[in-house]
Amino acid sequence: MPSPSSRAQEAREALADRLREMRLDAGIKGRELAVRCGWSESKSSRIEHAKTPPSDADIRAWCTACGMPGQAEDLIAANRQADSMYVQWKRLQRTGLRQLQESGVPLYEQTRQFHVYCSNVVPGFFQTTGYATALLRSIAAFRGTPDDVTDAVSARLNRSRVIYEGDHRFAVLVEESVLRYRIGSPEVMAAQLGHLLSVMALPSVSLGIIPFTAPRHAWPLETFTIFDGKRVHVETLSAAIKETQPSDVALYLKAFGNLKEVAAYGAEARSLIAAAIDAVD
Repeated sequence: MPSPSSRAQEAREALADRLREMRLDAGIKGRELAVRCGWSESKSSRIEHAKTPPSDADIRAWCTACGMPGQAEDLIAANRQADSMYVQWKRLQRTGLRQLQESGVPLYEQTRQFHVYCSNVVPGFFQTTGYATALLRSIAAFRGTPDDVTDAVSARLNRSRVIYEGDHRFAVLVEESVLRYRIGSPEVMAAQLGHLLSVMALPSVSLGIIPFTAPRHAWPLETFTIFDGKRVHVETLSAAIKETQPSDVALYLKAFGNLKEVAAYGAEARSLIAAAIDAVD
């Protein structure tokens, strides 16, 4: 399966092809289109060859120059979808971390069924103030973002109220390693693990833990969240990836199902958490 970044490029190339076909259907050459749009011929060429992503204004000018202004909005929507499919963290976090936390609130409030898999850290829904502070501080330092960690933590905790409010359901899987990775001080980790014991008792939450010793039918994956079975957000080191193609969403749902088969629940999951608490120095 092509990577999300390559599919984003494919979507940009498809848009470029549509713009080129529009110019050809209008019976004008690149030089004439450039004159009508008021820019250089080289810009038209870069757009047609997907070397330069067009702005909304560029698309409107192109469609108008080709005598097809009614096509603009559909092409703008396609362009925005391609642009949002693969977004680097440095772009999302350029003004700090708080705004990114707040931007997710509408989607979280609208979603009824969450499927969450985490292989590296405790899911954001379940993070305590201390754990979130330690984690976001390390992210801000690594990425060199403006230091708004205190506000970002407050925004993250506010976003997490969905586990207590409204009609939401959470199917969550974490690797046992998440319980052992030391984020923050021993006191912070102990409090975080104790909080996991509390939230797993909520009627809206199904928390499974995949033990180190579980026979693997699926290898550990990157952290991902599925929203109502319609879209997936995947977190990599460099970028946030959004998947909306049904076949790709189905693939992540299948992976979640495979991982769920080897997860521990109930008393066994609580025992794994308790053992991790005992191991905190």
